[in-house]
Amino acid sequence: MNPVLMQCKIEVLRIIRNPYFVFWSLFMPILFYFIFTKIFNVGGADQQEWQAHYLMSMATFSVMGSAIMTLGIRLVEERSKGWSMFMRLTPLSDISYFFAKMVGQTVIHVLSITVIFTVGALINGVSLTIGQWLLSGIWILLGSFPFLALGVLVGAMKKVDTASGVSNVIYMGLAIVGGMWMPIDVMPSFIQAISKWIPSFHFGSGAWEIVRGNYPSLLNIAILIGYLFIFVVLSLYIRRKQEVAV
Repeated sequence: MNPVLMQCKIEVLRIIRNPYFVFWSLFMPILFYFIFTKIFNVGGADQQEWQAHYLMSMATFSVMGSAIMTLGIRLVEERSKGWSMFMRLTPLSDISYFFAKMVGQTVIHVLSITVIFTVGALINGVSLTIGQWLLSGIWILLGSFPFLALGVLVGAMKKVDTASGVSNVIYMGLAIVGGMWMPIDVMPSFIQAISKWIPSFHFGSGAWEIVRGNYPSLLNIAILIGYLFIFVVLSLYIRRKQEVAV
């Protein structure tokens, strides 16, 4: 088998076996979805719209967490244990190594989206057109790129404990302020003002618009591309500094 394909397969298996992924990317979003649509229903008068809206919130919440925490913490673990150094001794190039990680993470995101969409359809009978299901899934996959870049940035940290703590704070902060847990319009005005400039809000907003029969706005796309550029530049800068220090 091609070394890159083999590495992709290994990455997928490692993520699935990772308790962080299972807890944060599958169990928690499904639990929140059940709680906030079945027990504490905080939606408006249109329950069908709320159930579809919150389903997209939990799908984006899941994928964002997988990108930031699963990828970021794993990169730190591999470097701290010398695995990344060992990989340089293999025929697999650094580019192929990171490519395999991104492909593996994307495959996992497809799995997460499929599982959460299925749960929404089963628990609340969420009914969207085939086009809406597909477009929202594609949006969530493409919109995850800035968070994958943020995960790589977290992966530049030296200690696993530090990366774990920092990624948790970032993940939860982005989820809450981005309106993934509660509708942004029920939050204080200063949080609403902040949310308009952070990537998680625009990530979720694109999916929310799709289930309403609209399309993600140009602002949603521009903000996500801007953060992708910022995170990539910062990651490259930090890694080059680390290589020089070594």
